Amino acid sequence: MSTAVAEEMKVRDAVEADLPAIIDIYNAAIATRISTAQLEPVTVESRRRWLTEHSPDRHPFWVTEVDGEVAGWLTIKSFLPRCAYSGTAELSVYVDQKFRRRGIAHSLLEEAIARAPALEITTVVGLIFAHNEPSLRLFERLGFSRWGLLPRVALLDGVHRDLTIMGRHV
Repeated sequence: MSTAVAEEMKVRDAVEADLPAIIDIYNAAIATRISTAQLEPVTVESRRRWLTEHSPDRHPFWVTEVDGEVAGWLTIKSFLPRCAYSGTAELSVYVDQKFRRRGIAHSLLEEAIARAPALEITTVVGLIFAHNEPSLRLFERLGFSRWGLLPRVALLDGVHRDLTIMGRHV
């Protein structure tokens, strides 16, 4: 008999009170040099606009809460500003280190894919460093394909890194 306690996981719109946790998760990701091209830690104040840039009805910003604690977050943002790309959105997902390997990123991405048509999104892409194999595998498990490679476009601590474009139609 398992002694594990079931966790309550819920996806919801991010609110201002979530920003400290969102920023903590993001700053931890910055330090790893595997999931973001941001090189310096950010502050809540410098990222407050993240919430105002996103609209729940078109480009939402979601968090996953586990037992009342922000465990991860996902943004759906405009891919490029030209009208012809209006049906394409870029997904970004981050999970708190202590909540990894519990399906949080998977559930957030599944939610984004499922809700994309209601958001008038027909295509979703993820821009993932080529050395971020766990994220590449996750996106592939969710039906994304490798649509492109931008070689040596990022410089992280003196090392040139490739960017993989993962995409799928929804």
